[in-house]
Parts: sequence; C-alpha cells; structure tokens
Amino acid sequence: MSAKQRLFTATRSYSQLFVLIALILSLFFTAFLGSDNLNWQIALAVIALIIGIPHGALDHLLTLPKGAPVKMAFFVLIYVLIAVAAVWVILKWNVLGFQLVVIMSAAHFGIGDAAFIAESERLNGGVSKSLIDRLIYALPAGLLPVFIPLSSEQTNTALAEVNPKLINWVGSNTNLIHLCVLLIAASSIFVLIFKRDDKSAIDLTLLAALSILTPPLVAFAIYFGLWHALRHTARLTLNLNKSEIAYQNNQPKQAFMQAVLPGIPALIGTFIVAVVLAAANPDNSRLLWSILVVIWALTVPHMMVTAKLDKGALLGK
Repeated sequence: MSAKQRLFTATRSYSQLFVLIALILSLFFTAFLGSDNLNWQIALAVIALIIGIPHGALDHLLTLPKGAPVKMAFFVLIYVLIAVAAVWVILKWNVLGFQLVVIMSAAHFGIGDAAFIAESERLNGGVSKSLIDRLIYALPAGLLPVFIPLSSEQTNTALAEVNPKLINWVGSNTNLIHLCVLLIAASSIFVLIFKRDDKSAIDLTLLAALSILTPPLVAFAIYFGLWHALRHTARLTLNLNKSEIAYQNNQPKQAFMQAVLPGIPALIGTFIVAVVLAAANPDNSRLLWSILVVIWALTVPHMMVTAKLDKGALLGK
C-alpha cells in the first residue's frame, strides 16, 4: 500500500473513530451533566471548530501559481472582501443569512465528502463510479450533519444562548425536514449495502447517529472539525508540492502536516476576529456565535475556490 493510500485509509478510519468517541462523550455528559447544560456543549463545539478552521486556509495555494505576488494579493483581497460581505449579510439578516449558509454548507460538505471517497477509491484502484452513484452518498452526507441538528428542537435552546434571533429559523417545517432527510439517508444506506459499499454505509450510519443523538451545535462542530476538515486536508495533500515530497519519502504523516501548518495563521486570525466580534458581550456563547459567523462567512469563498477541485475528483479528471 502506497503512502497516499495509507493516509486516505487512515483519515477515513480516524474520522469515523472521532465521531464515535464524540457520540460516547456526548451520551456520557448528557447522562451526568444533563442536555440542558451548555457549558460542556460549547466547550466541545469550540474545540472542534478550532481544529477544523485551518483546512480552508490553503485555497490560494491550490488556485494560483507560485511566483505571482500580484495575483496572490488580488486573490487574497477578493477572498477577504467576499468573506466580509458574507459576515455583513449574516449579521444584518441573521435568519436569511443563516438559511443560506445552511444550504451552502450542506452542499459543500456532501460534495466534499463524496470527492474524498472518489479520490480514495481512485488511489486504491477502485472501479470508477457514475455521478449518480456519487450523489447517492453526497446528498445524505451533506444533509445529515447540517439540517438534522440545526433544525432540531434542541437547537432553539442552544440558539437562545448563541443568538436568539435564529430561534425557529426553519419555521414550522422541522418535522417534515427531519422526515425527508432521514428517508433519504435510509434509502442511501440501503442502496450502498446492496452495492456492497459497506464503508460508505458505515459513514452515513455514523453521521445519522451523530446528528440524532448529540446536541445540535456539538453535532455540527464535531462534523466540521473532526470529519470534514480531516478529509478535506487529506485531499489537499494531493495538490501540494511539499506533501508530494513527503509521499515520495514514504512519510504520509508528514504529508498531512504539510497541509495543516500553513493554515495555523488562519486559525489565529479567525480567533482574533471572533474575539473582536464578541467584545461587546464576552461570554462563551457569544464567542461561539462569533466563531460560527466567521466560519460560515469563509465557507462562501472557500466553496467557490474548491468547486473545481471537487468537480475533478467526482468526474475522475
């Protein structure tokens, strides 16, 4: 097994393990501290979000050639302006901004996860799958960690602490949304088992359990930081020269770190921006809301940049 194969296999296994651990911890804390106790929920959510932030900070390295400082500066400027505009929309029109981000996040997460699996199967010499087969996984993979937890009745309690304006953001459609998402997920799991794609079926089963059995903000944050970010980072290693060198030296861990370290400044910058946004009300819940706003805003330009990468992976190009 090559270094790339080992990294992708390990990344998939670890993301599954982390979600399983999060499920166990969540059930433990709920049993002993109660589901109404937001302290442990906010702590887990912030930790997971912080872990996930750096994964989107290498967009410029994937998009622009080296030795082009003017293009780099222009790219960064446009990227930041789009993110700032997104922050403004979310803060000004809380509910509408939140709804748009939820839809975009579901699309980005589902497509990204399906692209990760496509890359992994390609590295392992698997048979190329049709776009329909990819969508059978991508649709529930995006909907489960986003729509189920963020439209849960528990969400209202959490959002009351984070941002009261977002309470009942989904209106009276909660039950319908849950039913549709769970039916889609169950149908996809059945099809995947029928096609003997057990790993993907396990993925969706874990995501369903995470979205149903853990508090909403914890579910979303755990998915973002310990599932999506890990898998996206593994994909980044295929496009970075330093990671490629590490692969050639049979050092998959080093290859992964080469895709993590450049994102640390983004983590620091995000934290600073979040602290500034939360300065007027420096309690933990407000800080979490500020971090979420920044992450959601960065999702907009990040999706635009990674669209080409995702398309290539899904279509095998």
